[in-house]
Amino acid sequence: MSTRVKICGIRTEEALDAALDAGADYVGFVMYPRSLRNVSVANAAALTKRARERGKAAVVTLLVDPNDAQVDSVVSEVAPDIIQLHGAETHERAEAIRQRSGLRIMKAVTVDSADEADAALAYLQPGGGADMLLFDAKPPADPNALPGGNGLSFDWHILDRVKGRAPFALAGGLTPGNVAAAIRLTGAAIVDVSSGVESRFGEKDPDLIRRFLRAAKAANQT
Repeated sequence: MSTRVKICGIRTEEALDAALDAGADYVGFVMYPRSLRNVSVANAAALTKRARERGKAAVVTLLVDPNDAQVDSVVSEVAPDIIQLHGAETHERAEAIRQRSGLRIMKAVTVDSADEADAALAYLQPGGGADMLLFDAKPPADPNALPGGNGLSFDWHILDRVKGRAPFALAGGLTPGNVAAAIRLTGAAIVDVSSGVESRFGEKDPDLIRRFLRAAKAANQT
């Protein structure tokens, strides 16, 4: 079975259409005001409607330490398939969001050690708050750095101990040129890309999206 692909940080119909036409399994909308990839609730709702009219890709909304009001707004107005939590959400908070939203939760965990990756599996335990994990690189040591989408990679061997124990998504510095190697080394069930398919920060490149999808989908065939 080929690895599934998530194109994250989509802001325009052009980028969305490119992802859907190329066979993306998930399309992600960032709803975090500090990010240049941020989209409003109204824009996310419009893009979600278009995604559902044009294909079968699951819609993922990325939230960072959301309060209950934001969760309620996203659920009622955007109606995504999955909420991606990309902040410092605890197991208890992630579980509360899962229960409140009634949606599947993808919990992003930034790692730079095998112990951190191993410990993250607790999110998948009963009451742990997550239905799936996404491993990403640590953000830069800068108080103004974004929690993800920085184009940084990490040592994929960090995931050796979790490989085969639970399906997971991989993010962080993935590009059309390295995604196949990342899939083969980590066994990731899902690869998640944002900056690696941009011509410049926040602007998706349809050709890079197509190249990334081709490389990822062919990875398990070589």
